Amino acid sequence: MTSPGAARRLRYHTVRLRNRPDLVIGYVCLVALGFLVLGPLVEIVRDALTLQPYDLAYHPDGVVGSFSLFHLERVFASPLSPALFFRPLLNSLAVGFWVTAIGVSIGSLLAWLLVRTDIRCKGLLGALIVIPYMMPSWVMALAWISLFKNDRIGGTQGFVASFLGVQPPDWVSYGFFPIVVTLALHYFAYAYLLMSGALATVDSELEEAGAVCGMGRWKRLWRITLPLLMPALGSAIVLTFIRILGTFGTPALLGLPVRFFTFATQIYASINARNNGDAFVLALVLIVIAISFIWINSRIIGIRKSFVTLTGKGFRRREIRLGLWRLPLTAAVGLFVASTVLVPLSILLWESLILVAGDYSLDNLTTHFWIGQGNVRLAYGEAGVLLNNGILTALWNSLKLATLAALFNGVLGLLVGYAVVRGRGTRLSRGLEGIAFAPYIFPSIALGAIYIGMFSAPIGPIPALYGTFAILVLITVVKNLPFTSRTGIAAMLQIDTSMEESARVLGIGWFRRMARIIMPLSMSGLVSGMLLTFITAMRELSLIVLLLSPANMVLTGVIFYYQEQSMPQHSSAVTLLLVLIIILVNVLVRLVSRGAGVSGLKNS
Repeated sequence: MTSPGAARRLRYHTVRLRNRPDLVIGYVCLVALGFLVLGPLVEIVRDALTLQPYDLAYHPDGVVGSFSLFHLERVFASPLSPALFFRPLLNSLAVGFWVTAIGVSIGSLLAWLLVRTDIRCKGLLGALIVIPYMMPSWVMALAWISLFKNDRIGGTQGFVASFLGVQPPDWVSYGFFPIVVTLALHYFAYAYLLMSGALATVDSELEEAGAVCGMGRWKRLWRITLPLLMPALGSAIVLTFIRILGTFGTPALLGLPVRFFTFATQIYASINARNNGDAFVLALVLIVIAISFIWINSRIIGIRKSFVTLTGKGFRRREIRLGLWRLPLTAAVGLFVASTVLVPLSILLWESLILVAGDYSLDNLTTHFWIGQGNVRLAYGEAGVLLNNGILTALWNSLKLATLAALFNGVLGLLVGYAVVRGRGTRLSRGLEGIAFAPYIFPSIALGAIYIGMFSAPIGPIPALYGTFAILVLITVVKNLPFTSRTGIAAMLQIDTSMEESARVLGIGWFRRMARIIMPLSMSGLVSGMLLTFITAMRELSLIVLLLSPANMVLTGVIFYYQEQSMPQHSSAVTLLLVLIIILVNVLVRLVSRGAGVSGLKNS
């Protein structure tokens, strides 16, 4: 029988939980996220250190599931190590370093021009510059292939060979150089978004004070402006480098034809060869590199004293006059925007309209690959994009995946934000905030490999999810949780607890308080997080490429398949369709949000 003291404690905790829904939400989210985030990490470590069924070909006397260093030895200390580990490692680090250096430099320069100078057409250029962020990272790679492929590797010639009669060298067509260039022309947008926000908060009086003290322009930039931008610059470097380590599409399209492997493409190749243990070891290395990079960045920033740019004093931002350089720099920025947005999309449009691959003459143009019926003499009998049942099914799957992930992520991010902010300062709050951010350190291809190992067999009441649509939704929600949880936390920090407490005093239940008070007031952050998840899910390939099957194919998988099958017209057309949908949804959501007064709610 229960003692009176135990009964009183039980009633106390029951009443406490009833009046503190943030505790219930916090514990539920902590357990669920612990399973979805930390569980896969434990699973991948276990699989990397045990014998798998396919390892018995090398160890006939081994026992499946027994402890073994076989995969570690095979990856790090075997005759296959140079191909499995060392070359992909060096390639990944080299690509990551150069893309980060070039992309962050370009993004920072563009941010400085558009925020701190009197360059012309700021609004238009600022809107166009962020379009590469909405496009898949491999759009530029497809355009590069159409421009520079040669008949030695690509099978058919590209624009340059067709119009100039000169076959580009192999190192220009495929491999390290084009991978770096195309990724840098995509990822500069991350640095631009972060640095432009930071530059907007730097008080011009600080720089003017340096000028009064006799500092030259470059010395003021180095001694005053740059130190104040270190947090944003460090975040841009970390964000860019970690994303590049896990990116798959561009290294696959431009590297695999010449057997240039990065960690991402080597993991993909190992999974396809059924060497999952090797792939898991490589995934662990990627995670360790990502964690180390974040730690180094935090240490560099942490040793500095202060980065305060906004105080209670007056704030003034004065534009730097470019003088005679104003028009040339405006033209240069406009040319750069055209080369990263309009030119690639125009090349892909032209590629989708040519009848015979490699012939870019006007009399070879056709709409067959858009609206043509299946013809066995063309593209293996594939119908045009708009009449192709397989593509339309993949389009529906993409929209369904992006919509479901956005809805789940929006709600989950808001709940995490509610639990973190309402329980601020507690161990539960800190633990939940940390575990919600943890998926960020997993490179996309590594997280996909982890989920294969975890969900390829039933886990208690959870059936095997590998090969199902559910696992695509699940991994997309988990991977995007760091962003939606941050928007949820930011939204909840803006809402005074007194409004919810007043409603509770009036007897209004928690669900009604959430529906009538919390959600309307946090709608701006909620919509932003959901829109970010939708765009990311629509363009995602690295995260889900290992999890796709014919039954749950999405548009990005279809594009990769067509490119592997040397069907550039179809891959270009589907890519354009995907980009158009992403941009239209982005514009539509922003218009609806503005019309619904979301912006006003945010400012109220």
